[in-house]
Amino acid sequence: MENRVALISIIVKDLNVVEELNDMLHQYSSYIIGRMGLPYREKEMHIISVAIDAPSDIINALSGKIGKLPGISSKVAYANE
Repeated sequence: MENRVALISIIVKDLNVVEELNDMLHQYSSYIIGRMGLPYREKEMHIISVAIDAPSDIINALSGKIGKLPGISSKVAYANE
């Protein structure tokens, strides 16, 4: 299966799940190009962007697992290839 490049956008409202999220991202670290996290203290949330290069099923599996975490919302944007 061919790899795709995507950006997973994550908004964390519940800091109690950050450790679980980081563990999950670590499991997929071989596919992750880079990540950037921004604390938004005024709104009591954290915004994380994860760039990934992986087969579609891997990207979908990761984003699905992230989306099931309580207090977290996420979306995936795929690069046009």
